[in-house]
Amino acid sequence: MKQRHLSQHYSQQFNADLEKIRTNVLAMGGMVEQQLEQAIKALKSGLTDRAEMVVANDYKVNAYDVDIDEQCAKILALRQPTASDLRLVLTVIKTTADLERIGDEAKRVARMAIRTGSSGSGRNLYLRIEHLGVQVKNMLHSTLDAFARMDVDEAIKVAGGDGRIDQEYEGIMRQSMTYMMEDPRSIPLLMDIIWSARALERIGDRCCNICEYVIYFVKGKDVRHTSLQQIQAEFGE
Repeated sequence: MKQRHLSQHYSQQFNADLEKIRTNVLAMGGMVEQQLEQAIKALKSGLTDRAEMVVANDYKVNAYDVDIDEQCAKILALRQPTASDLRLVLTVIKTTADLERIGDEAKRVARMAIRTGSSGSGRNLYLRIEHLGVQVKNMLHSTLDAFARMDVDEAIKVAGGDGRIDQEYEGIMRQSMTYMMEDPRSIPLLMDIIWSARALERIGDRCCNICEYVIYFVKGKDVRHTSLQQIQAEFGE
């Protein structure tokens, strides 16, 4: 298991600063994961109050994003980190940006749940959305675990699961189009379902981004725009 621990410095304050930003990222990730879980539950149950809570709490995710960015800027200005310390700060900045966007996608799902309520129309698609949501939620959890342990093997494994998310999304899109052609009156509802599925699919993409940042921190190589097969060949077990 390829993991990477934070460097230790003579300055205890520098150690504390690096550990603090890492801890705050994990706290932000936990909040985003909770937001996504509640949005999916709202969609499943039709309880709009749960979805409204997700929308109302989005500001907390945004506050984490701003606070962590400020901490990183302070470290860059005062400590002028190099090597792995610099990679850690860059990894944190990029990760929090993706976590904030995942929070936005969770909010979109919650808003769709508010609009549709407990409508019985398109129930088969609702079930598929719920199934996709569970897969994405599990992917996010594993992504945060890979970040917490800076585990390259886990990051590669998580990224490899994005293909299943894409297949599920494409299946929902095809079924939605079929329903629209059969009953044009269903188009408004189905458009909400499509946008919700798109939001979940985008969360999967954001998780892959975070996994790439983990590899960058541990291995010192930027693997963005690199195929999964190449990453597996170079860094896999």
